[in-house]
Amino acid sequence: MLQELFSFQHGKDFAIGFTQLDFWLFFLVVMMVFSAFHKSTLMKTIFITAISLFFYFKTSGASVIILSFSIIMNYFCGKLVFSRHSKAEKQFTMILAVVINILILAYFKYAYFFTESFNEMFHTKYQAFNYFAHWTSGFSGQGSLVDKIIVPACVSFFTFQSISYILDIYRGEIKPVKNFFEYSFFITFFPHILLGPIARAKDFIPQINKPYHLDKESFSWAIIQIVKGLVKKLVLADYIANHFVDKVVYAPESYPGFLSIIAMWAYSMQIYGDFSGYTDIATGTARLMGFELFQNFNSPYKALNVADFWRRWHRSLGAWLRNYLYIPLGGNKSGGIGTHVSVFIIFVFLIFITQWYDLVLVYLGLMAIYVIGVYFSSTFKTWIHRDMNLLITMIVGGLWHGASQNFVMWGAMNGIALVLFNYWKNISPYENKTNLIVRFWKVFITFNFITFTRIWFILQDDNAPFNFLKNIGTQFNLTAETFGKAIWTYQVVFMILIVGFIIHWLPQRIKDKWVSIFSKTPLSLQVISVSIAIILIYQAVSDESKGFVYFQF
Repeated sequence: MLQELFSFQHGKDFAIGFTQLDFWLFFLVVMMVFSAFHKSTLMKTIFITAISLFFYFKTSGASVIILSFSIIMNYFCGKLVFSRHSKAEKQFTMILAVVINILILAYFKYAYFFTESFNEMFHTKYQAFNYFAHWTSGFSGQGSLVDKIIVPACVSFFTFQSISYILDIYRGEIKPVKNFFEYSFFITFFPHILLGPIARAKDFIPQINKPYHLDKESFSWAIIQIVKGLVKKLVLADYIANHFVDKVVYAPESYPGFLSIIAMWAYSMQIYGDFSGYTDIATGTARLMGFELFQNFNSPYKALNVADFWRRWHRSLGAWLRNYLYIPLGGNKSGGIGTHVSVFIIFVFLIFITQWYDLVLVYLGLMAIYVIGVYFSSTFKTWIHRDMNLLITMIVGGLWHGASQNFVMWGAMNGIALVLFNYWKNISPYENKTNLIVRFWKVFITFNFITFTRIWFILQDDNAPFNFLKNIGTQFNLTAETFGKAIWTYQVVFMILIVGFIIHWLPQRIKDKWVSIFSKTPLSLQVISVSIAIILIYQAVSDESKGFVYFQF
């Protein structure tokens, strides 16, 4: 029993997941112990840190060592940045800490990507080497870890959170935490350690020292979030993925092209249900423990334009990129040497990974346009800097998701869309109109743009997205017979999909009203209704449970 509890085999679904009974038994035990410790801040932080590290171990095995190293390093780096007296010393320490964090992220997440790209470009045969396994084997026995570099679970999330802590101290927005366990609590807090939301220290750490408080309204809200998250993940995301999306998207040549279009619409609902379902459960469990996490989603498919979408989707990552990349580059007001250096690096990087050498001509052409435009107009300089800053931010956002040419292209397409929208909104005759037809058209265009750029998100092989689009055109084959057959074959999937979109597009006031009604009902009725809901959810669960999509990031 103990051997099974403390074992880990990489490659299997993680042993403690939000959708599994094991997690809720684990959480029940945690809450029972937490209730005894919550009045002592030190005991509370030590206990939750230990539990969170165990939780992370059950998802990523020996990679908990990497997480522990990151916690220790960034805790002391934060103190060093704060204690430096001169601005130059503070800046040097901050830069060193950020660079170390980025190097850790780059080694584990991008080593194979860069090695393979280098080999293809220069016709070499270098291989990425797992130094972590090599060093660890020296202590724990030869061959105790695999030779392949395994990406630590959700390394992008905890690395970005660590960097924000260092930068906020450097900017003077916060002071270092009082003790090591407060910082480790902030980084490892198990509801958000895996998939966020990415928390800022100035928002989360002050909550650690607050007395525990959970009133009936907060309890009801938390329960609704958890049940809603389970429905999104198990009923909406997993069922649609297993019974429709995975079949069509990964073998489009076997289906008519119109089904590929519907499959991408379904994928948009799947990935929303999957990711927002996780964050709903995370925010709900955190609230039961007395902590508030950032609300990561705000009905993103109600967005009227691309900019509106990125204010609604994965809001914690968007806020991080805005605060720590876009604004430091100059935002929408200016651009300095950092903008130009970043643009040059990105073009070199794109040439490196794609080997599209014609991009050199594109870069030179854009630089010529920039020089000529700045010469004739100072306003043009502001515009072009804003556009470059947007593109840099979105490309970095694409690369954050994974070491893939397709992720970079996905980020670039969204960046270009944001740039074009900034010009279009100034001349659009519909920008300030709010009638139903105009709103429908805006939502429809935005949703389809987001959906079909995600072809580069879901398909990782370099040519797969283009082949997928080609299949839509060559095998569209929409007839009454094929449409009727598709409706009959996937009737349950389509019903779930339609219900999902209807609920998503309901006005927020209606959703808030239901929350208010539930919060006011007696606790006994809440328990009965939640129990029935959970039984129904697990009756509808797909035969094959899928891991969370963003777990790979």
